[in-house]
Amino acid sequence: KLAKTELDAAIESLLGPKTEADLAKPKKKKPTKEEKPKPSALDSSSSAAPVAAEASPMATDPYSIFPDPKGNNQVHTEIHFSTGEIWRPANSPAKLAHHLAAMGGAVVTRFPPEPNGYLHIGHAKAMHVDFGFASQYNGKCYLRFDDTNPEAEKQEYIDHILEVVQWMGWQPWKVTYSSDYFQELYELAVELIRRGKAYVCHQSGNEIKESRETHSESPWRSRPVEESLKLFEEMRLGMWAEGTAILRMKMDMRNHNFNMYDLIAYRIKFCQHPKAGNKWCIYPSYDFTHCLVDALENITHSLCTLEFESRRASYFWLLESLDTYMPYVWEYARLNITNTMMSKRRLNALVTQGWVSGWDDPRLLTLAGLRRRGAPPAALNAFCASVGITRNENTVNMHVLEHFIRDELNRSAPRTMLVLYPLKVVLVNAAPDLEEDLITTPPIGPQYTVKFTRTLYIEQSDFREQDSKDYFGLSLNKSVMLRWAYPIKCVEVVKNSSGVVSELRCEYDPSRAVKPKGVIHWVGERAPGMPPMLAQVNLYDKLFKSEDPAGLEDWAQDINTDSLVKVKGALVTAQVFKAPKRTTFQAERLGYFCVDEDSTPATPILNRTVTLKEAQTVQAIKKG
Repeated sequence: KLAKTELDAAIESLLGPKTEADLAKPKKKKPTKEEKPKPSALDSSSSAAPVAAEASPMATDPYSIFPDPKGNNQVHTEIHFSTGEIWRPANSPAKLAHHLAAMGGAVVTRFPPEPNGYLHIGHAKAMHVDFGFASQYNGKCYLRFDDTNPEAEKQEYIDHILEVVQWMGWQPWKVTYSSDYFQELYELAVELIRRGKAYVCHQSGNEIKESRETHSESPWRSRPVEESLKLFEEMRLGMWAEGTAILRMKMDMRNHNFNMYDLIAYRIKFCQHPKAGNKWCIYPSYDFTHCLVDALENITHSLCTLEFESRRASYFWLLESLDTYMPYVWEYARLNITNTMMSKRRLNALVTQGWVSGWDDPRLLTLAGLRRRGAPPAALNAFCASVGITRNENTVNMHVLEHFIRDELNRSAPRTMLVLYPLKVVLVNAAPDLEEDLITTPPIGPQYTVKFTRTLYIEQSDFREQDSKDYFGLSLNKSVMLRWAYPIKCVEVVKNSSGVVSELRCEYDPSRAVKPKGVIHWVGERAPGMPPMLAQVNLYDKLFKSEDPAGLEDWAQDINTDSLVKVKGALVTAQVFKAPKRTTFQAERLGYFCVDEDSTPATPILNRTVTLKEAQTVQAIKKG
């Protein structure tokens, strides 16, 4: 108390005596209202500049992070040169106005696959970004084939990409090819030479590699413009052999960014192009083509994965050097999923080395493989939406993808019954000619008919010789309910000469007076005395045992030898063996299955898409 008195006296001598305002009790402040959210970058009333922000996977509009095309007049990047010079490329008001007039201010994106392989789940994410963004804002999205390497490209891949884009539910505004612009690209290359920004070089691949390691310039870097123009024309006319001359961009060999090391613009290739035929023997590189075709097609947002981020400098260097319109560029994290590999090179090794049956093997996460396995495109699009558009690198567990597939099929797949490992059941109290068509009423999907006969088949795992309190299946002197049918009670167990149970003799209760706790699935005969249809069922699991096989020195040793189990004695109903290819079903208590591409009514083949949830499997045998 004394200390407080002394402290108050010291304060009074310093600040003076207290006033009435000091003695008044402070009023409680009302809580301030939350600020209204600012309009998104793509709001038509916003003039926000391009900003690379992080997107929330659960955002209502994940594309709102991207700028409005009208705001594309900001500096895109800074290009630092070893000389100390800095370029700050940006669209001039005139360039932007010309672009907006041409495209009406619409969002314009492109999905640009290379036709050198089959698309995979990572491309599904790219489609979600490119087509999804344009769709969200009533814009336009090109499907552009980046076909600048005729040695690796095939019409087979072009046809596949066209088909699978449509299967995924996307509709391109236009389908174009980089080769559509070969003449314009050639003319731009000539202009680049005229501006002193490109030269014809005769270094070999190894010499270029060595010069990049030592930051040494090509001995032909300073050759006269007229000489490079003459030599480039000779290259076009086929007067130089492959590997003897290339056109390089004169960038900066001492730059800290290796993508500024005088990249190749054109190389000689005497081979037929899938679309252009034999018209050209010089072909532009990816680094020369990609940005220029973006500009020629008036792309507003050039969106790609993070491994292309280091190419930003070379992308805008070329557009600035040729004084063209510049799209907004943004990179996002590529899709990584556990227990698989998705690089085209490694996928090609899996296919060509015979580890899988082909590009559409259901164990691969190629879109052809996922389709053959029975994954619905709606599930793949929902999965990609959940992953979001972010720059944060992460790896998604395989079970997340399976969850979305399972969730979609649970809503859409018709129900059926099939028996993987059959055990014969004879109803001893039924007439030999018993034949009853039972109408099922599944909670989801259309009704279907099952044939109830004196002889039928259940799963081997649904019978035990030793009963227990927590077991709800069939056992001697115990009853179960046959799904959509009647209760049966096992009265006799028949074993073969090896002591293995081969047949159960049961009694059925046509009055349904008994109310067993357990419910099991079954398949009856097609008609009395006519066994059910046999089918092959392919049970798929993860192709690799470890979560990151791509990080292993010898990934082949990590392949899961049990990733495919072929069950050749399964039994199916008429509903299944008469179904068209790619039809998906939920086989009650077993999982989701798809009719395979090679299936026929005489020899049905089913692929298991995903299993049921564990909780569903445990509960399925219990009475619902």
